[in-house]
Amino acid sequence: MLPALLGTVAACGAATFAGLHTMLPSSQLYGSSFIGLPKGTRRLALTYDDGPNDPYTSQLLDVLAKHGTKATFFLIGKYVKQRPDIVRRVVEAGHSVGNHTWNHPNLIFCSAAETRRQISETQKAIEEACGIRPTLFRPPFGGRRPGTFSVARELGLTPIMWGVTCYDWSAISNESIERKAREQIRGGDVILLHDGGHKGFGADRSHTVKATANLLREYSEQGYKFVSVPEMMTGV
Repeated sequence: MLPALLGTVAACGAATFAGLHTMLPSSQLYGSSFIGLPKGTRRLALTYDDGPNDPYTSQLLDVLAKHGTKATFFLIGKYVKQRPDIVRRVVEAGHSVGNHTWNHPNLIFCSAAETRRQISETQKAIEEACGIRPTLFRPPFGGRRPGTFSVARELGLTPIMWGVTCYDWSAISNESIERKAREQIRGGDVILLHDGGHKGFGADRSHTVKATANLLREYSEQGYKFVSVPEMMTGV
């Protein structure tokens, strides 16, 4: 009786452990991903998910240009198809773009075939919009299962996660976003923000725009350099 009970407890614990790692940004259990540089490195990478989005992607581009900063935008395929003009502006401004699937499903619940379709259709949409085929991939919600990153790599993409979560998708002010960032930034961080929303085009990201401007000013004054993810990965 006791061995059976212990076995059940162990199985439950293993399931909990495995489940946790499907969503944990820093986990490498289901395949390696880039999450940043060693703590203390004086570089930071701003990343924005769920765009393109009107008017907030363009507003962010204006803020980034004012500070001479390059960032990385992980794009949803159906929005790319809807507003390729915004994607072109992102690329023309010198920012990096990545694949964030076609319609933002949680890939924990997607088969390998569906994952491949989500990624492939988005690759095609981005390439048609701006002439660039992305080499970076970020799973929606950070969700992945065994094999998810393998599919991405087969399609020529490097998985990119993050180390700083600003919770801007539910923020009620730019100050709350900035506070979350300050609590976590230690240097060498990939910072998760959003220029759009997966629930619908036109999501209000005005708080993110203001927070971006303030974080750029604050950390630049402290001697940090903001770079794109490819720049961070290659040391440029």
